[in-house]
Amino acid sequence: MEQTRFFLAIALSFLVFIVWNVFLAPQDTPQKPNPQPAIQSEHAESDMKKAEAEKPAASDALPVPETPPAAPVSQQNARTVTVTTPLYSVKISEKGAVFTSFVLEAYREKADKNSPLKELISADIAGGNLQAGFENNSVPGIENAIFAAAVESDKPEIRLQQGSKAQTVSFSWTSPQGVAVDKKFVFSPDSYLIGLTVNIKNGSATAVQDSLTLSLTGTVPTAKNSYGFEGPSALINNSLEQIKLGDIKDKNTYTGSLKWLALESHYFMSGIIPVSPDTTSGIPATMRLSVKSDRLIESRYVCPAALIGPGAQQHFDFNLFFGPKSLKILNRLNNNLDKAINFGWFDFIAKPCLWLLNFLYGFIPNYGVAIIILTVLVKAVLWPLGNISYKSMNEMKKIQPLMTEIREKYKDDKHRMNQEVMNLYKTYKINPMGGCLPMVAQIPVFFALYRMLYDAIELRHAPFFGWINDLSAPDRLFPFDMAIPFMEPPYGIPVLTIIMGATMLLQQKMSPPPGDPAQAKMMMFMPVIFTVIFINFSSGLVLYWLINNILSISQQYYISKKKA
Repeated sequence: MEQTRFFLAIALSFLVFIVWNVFLAPQDTPQKPNPQPAIQSEHAESDMKKAEAEKPAASDALPVPETPPAAPVSQQNARTVTVTTPLYSVKISEKGAVFTSFVLEAYREKADKNSPLKELISADIAGGNLQAGFENNSVPGIENAIFAAAVESDKPEIRLQQGSKAQTVSFSWTSPQGVAVDKKFVFSPDSYLIGLTVNIKNGSATAVQDSLTLSLTGTVPTAKNSYGFEGPSALINNSLEQIKLGDIKDKNTYTGSLKWLALESHYFMSGIIPVSPDTTSGIPATMRLSVKSDRLIESRYVCPAALIGPGAQQHFDFNLFFGPKSLKILNRLNNNLDKAINFGWFDFIAKPCLWLLNFLYGFIPNYGVAIIILTVLVKAVLWPLGNISYKSMNEMKKIQPLMTEIREKYKDDKHRMNQEVMNLYKTYKINPMGGCLPMVAQIPVFFALYRMLYDAIELRHAPFFGWINDLSAPDRLFPFDMAIPFMEPPYGIPVLTIIMGATMLLQQKMSPPPGDPAQAKMMMFMPVIFTVIFINFSSGLVLYWLINNILSISQQYYISKKKA
C-alpha cells in the first residue's frame, strides 16, 4: 500500500509541480541460449594428470592446493568444521559438506551495538547451503551423504589472520557403487570470494552420464514495500535476469551462457560463479528455481552434461560469494557480479552518485553529511535549469490576477476564456511551458538519487546525529508503543519527515496558485500526502528530499527578489 500511495502521489505531483515522476526499472527479456558443447571427461587417471598439467589456470579461480585423503565417518559422528576469517565465520557440516552458518564480521542484524552479527543462512534452511547432487540421480545416496573432512580434531576450527595464506578444507565421500565425490573449499582472509572444486572420480564398473548440480537456498523475501529487488537472479547471455517470486510458477528454468546465479536480499547476496578458462562468454548451463515452502526458495545451478567412464574423473570449478551488495566490493572481484546492483532506468546516473557519496565519506566520515554535500553539488549542477523554471513561474505569478479576471469573466465560455488566456501569454511574452521543461530535465537525476539512497548498503546502520542512528531506517524520536495510522513500527515522532513536509508547504506557498479552484484545493493537501508517504521511508531518503527542498526554496526566493 505504501508504494501504491507513493506512485500515486508522484503522478499527481508531476502534474502540479512537474518535479516528481516515477519510472519502474524494466525487466530484461530472456535471450535464447547459444548452443555450447558439453564438458568432456578424462578417461584415465594418468591422462587426467597430464591434462591438468597443460591446462591454463583461470584468472579468477582461487588456488586449490593438494590435501591428504580423508577418513570415512559415520552418520552419528558427522562433525562441523568452523572457518573464521577477518571478514566472516562459516560453519560446514560433514553431512552433505554444506554451509550451515555464514556470519559476517563487519555487519550486525540491527543498528544496536549489542546486536548479534549478521547471519546470511537462516535457521529455517535445515539442509544447509551448497548441496551437491546429480540432475538424474545417477549417483544415489549423495543427498544424504556424510562427507569426511580432512581434519583431525573432533571440533575442528580453522582461523585465518590478516595477511595469512589461503586455506583449503576438503570433504570426501564414496558411494556404495564406488563413485567418489570430493568438495574442496578455498578460503582467503581478505576476500568474500570462496573457491570450490567438485571432483567426481568414477570407481564403478559403469559410466556416469549426468549433470552435476549445486544449489543455493534462501528465505522468501518478506518485505512488502521494498522498491529494490529481492529474490533469485542470474547473468545469462550477458543479460541480468531478476525473477520475481510470482513468476517462478510460470517459468522456473533459464538456460544459456551463465556467468553467475545468486539469491539476493535488500543488502546482501549469496552467489555461485562457475569458473572456466574462457571468462568472457560464461559457461552453457541451466538455472532451475523452485519454491520449497512459503519460507524457502532454491536456485540450482545445473552444469553441462558430462560422461565419466569407469576409472575416469571430472572436476568442476566454482567461486562462491556470500557477502554485502556493495558496489565497491563487487567491482574488485572482476567477475561481473557487480551487475547484480541495478538502480533501474537511471543506473548510469545513480552509480556515479554512489561513487561520489563514498568519495565524500572518505573525507567526512558521516554519511548524513555526505548526503547533504552530494545534494548541494547536484543542485549546483542543475542550478541553471532551476533558474529558467523559477523565472517563468515568477512571471506567471505576476499575471495571476489578470488570469483570474479572465476566468471569472468568461466562465461560461471555455473557448473564449482559453483564447484570452493565450493572448495574455503573448502580450507579456510568457511561455506557459517555460517552468515545466527545465523541471522535466531534472527528473532523471532526482530519481537516480532516490533509488541509489534506497538501495545503498553504505547507509545501512549508518548514524547521522542525535536520534538518527540508522540512515536506512525511518527516523523516530521518543519511541512509544501506541500505533499511529499509516505508520509502521517502530512508532515514534518522525521529526525529519515533519520538517520535510513543512518545507513542501512553504514551497507551495511561493509557487503561483492554479486558476482552477479544485486543483488549488488538491494542492493544499499535497504536502500532507507526501508527509504521510515519507513517514516510513529511510531517514537518508528524507534527508535528501529535505535538503533539496530547502535549496529549491532558496533559489526560488532569490529569483523572485531579483525579478521583483
